[in-house]
Amino acid sequence: MTPDELERLARAIPPLIRFGTSSWTYPGWKGLVYHRDYGGKGTAAPMLAEYSRFPLFRTVGIDSSFYGPPTDAVLDSYAASLPPDFPCVSKVWQEITVHTWAKVQNKARAGEVNPHFLDAALFLESVYTPYLAHFADHTGPFVFEFQQIQSQGRGGVLTSEFVERLDRFFGELPAGGPWAVEIRNPEYLTPAYFAVLREHGVAHVFNSWTRMPSIGEQLALADSVTGPFVICRALLRPGRLYADAVEAFSPYDRIRDPQPALRADLVSLIRTALALRLPAYVIANNRAEGSAPLTIIAVARMLIDQADSG
Repeated sequence: MTPDELERLARAIPPLIRFGTSSWTYPGWKGLVYHRDYGGKGTAAPMLAEYSRFPLFRTVGIDSSFYGPPTDAVLDSYAASLPPDFPCVSKVWQEITVHTWAKVQNKARAGEVNPHFLDAALFLESVYTPYLAHFADHTGPFVFEFQQIQSQGRGGVLTSEFVERLDRFFGELPAGGPWAVEIRNPEYLTPAYFAVLREHGVAHVFNSWTRMPSIGEQLALADSVTGPFVICRALLRPGRLYADAVEAFSPYDRIRDPQPALRADLVSLIRTALALRLPAYVIANNRAEGSAPLTIIAVARMLIDQADSG
């Protein structure tokens, strides 16, 4: 697609819709998103500046924040790299969202129950306050990503307990904050879960992930749109493991495995957001089809083609 065609496509996207990718530091996107080589340390901010000039991108997922809160200097550098009206989707530090540490998450703490699970004070002090001080103009949704939690047997977190913990946690946060919850336990997708999110104005993150129902199946659940915005993350084809996708798709410069059903689900979600007059954040990951920017282009074209034909 030529630059002029990209510009025309971007102008046709409704203003409520913000497309972006799950992180941006991929040198393999040269010739697609980037026009020069990037390598080594200190390139995240310059890459973000060029990323933000790609016509279709109006948001980005800050994924590295899952492993530790960004420093004040990092937030300042990102803020200086972005244009006005470019809110970012930030994953919340895993110290807040891990219930019991797995070896892959923290080898030294494997098997330990995390005392900071859903610790509102820690979130406000270590994550939210620095964002307000250094990144307020670009703070979009905070995604509380709960990787799969043991829900059965001794030490398991039943759905009712998880919902109760969410209720207490969001009751301790500022009302009206840009909060969103992403879960990896399909059994947690219950009316009680959606009701608690709705009560606190928290968005459910529609996610495409290994062991989750498809985005379309989640959207079909009653009252699954729970917040003042719609957000989705197209991460993996259901059934595919993350490590397998990394091996198969790197360096993420082309579509390796097209997913027409996923694209159709994303368009349906966007159309739902537009019907409800809600802003929508549509985040794609390289591991969904092989190249997140090309996934976004394909979904945008499908959205506009459907609008033109009907």
